[in-house]
Amino acid sequence: MSFAASSPPSFTRRRALGALLAIPAVGLLSACGGSATAGGERISQEALAPLAASVPAGTTIKVGDPSIRVALELSGLNKELAGINVEFANLSGGPQTTEAFRANALDVGSVADIPPIHATWTGLDVRIIAAVYRQDAVNHPIYELGIAPGAGITTLEELRGRKVAYSPGQAQGALVLRILDKAGLKQEDVKLVELPSTGDAYASALSSKQVDAAPLGGVQIKRYLAKYKADGATTLRHGLRDDPGHLYSPAGVLADPAKAAALARYVEVWGKAQRWVEDHPEEWLEGYYVKDQGLSREDGQYLIEAAGKRDIPTSWAEAIERHQQTIDLLSREQKKPQLNAKDLYDTRFEPIGGTSFAAAATAGAA
Repeated sequence: MSFAASSPPSFTRRRALGALLAIPAVGLLSACGGSATAGGERISQEALAPLAASVPAGTTIKVGDPSIRVALELSGLNKELAGINVEFANLSGGPQTTEAFRANALDVGSVADIPPIHATWTGLDVRIIAAVYRQDAVNHPIYELGIAPGAGITTLEELRGRKVAYSPGQAQGALVLRILDKAGLKQEDVKLVELPSTGDAYASALSSKQVDAAPLGGVQIKRYLAKYKADGATTLRHGLRDDPGHLYSPAGVLADPAKAAALARYVEVWGKAQRWVEDHPEEWLEGYYVKDQGLSREDGQYLIEAAGKRDIPTSWAEAIERHQQTIDLLSREQKKPQLNAKDLYDTRFEPIGGTSFAAAATAGAA
């Protein structure tokens, strides 16, 4: 696929979308109800035109993908987006991204596998356009189950009767339901405590014994044990895949031929950036984790090692099958409408990210 490239891209780091995102997320969800079609008829895959071979001059895309913004700058790959105005918003995660979509303030966002499901359930027609996973995902989990000091939980089955932190609508909440399912437990077998999963909220809830168990992610795992292990805090591996990462967009954006072409180009460069990050751990550690995120080198190195190697497939068949299993579980446990996982993916984009990722590896080895 070839793309026009005539002038340097315009990059803007937008730290605030406050004026556009003033409507509270809870109000948005309530207003839309629980129907998968509350926001109107979904755009069918057949109605989407084939991706154009070039991007019309002056096309703008608004992107919520903060880490890749840094990767593009560090690697110089931003030059490959020449001719496209790329405006980066400093936001990620399901609630913020969905809000921005509704405000027409964002064209693509970076999330896990749960936000596209819940967006659809609230009537927002969205599609996944790129997917990244982890090789040996069970041994490189994003989350571990934090155990409160003195709780004495050493197996998943021992969650019975315990207080477990739960955030419906987010990846951590879905993981809790999957953990219970694996352990042969139902929601009524535990005490689900609804808490926001932002920042160190879960670690604080554990340390104060507000809950007995909570999924902790990233550097929170390391910090929680460093701070509370002497008091008896532990973590427990859940033995499940929790690795999906997606780029997704409103279907209305993808129905715009110019924006769709620009997003296809972005996904192509995104694949190269994913490879660059994997192949340049020192530059990534210093440029992203230390300088951009303000982490210590030790914390950054911990995250790099915990992530392992990336897997960006050129076929989504297996990923869609796993996504369907998650949808089926959530539909049953949260009393939501059934969805077809394949309908959440824009298959025009299926080979782009993985092909680019693989080609970048070949080029780097040459």
